[in-house]
Amino acid sequence: MMALLLAQRVILVKLEFEAVPTSLKPQVYEHLHDSGVEFLAGDYQPPTTP
Repeated sequence: MMALLLAQRVILVKLEFEAVPTSLKPQVYEHLHDSGVEFLAGDYQPPTTP
């Protein structure tokens, strides 16, 4: 739920992706990707799962 809120704030340019807590970045990135605006995450690369 918090990741969705932070993703919305990034989309609305109320928060920079870099300011998102490290523990929530993967989930926030997922929401950004699902919304088609993953470019707002800059150079962030989500962790890969083996």
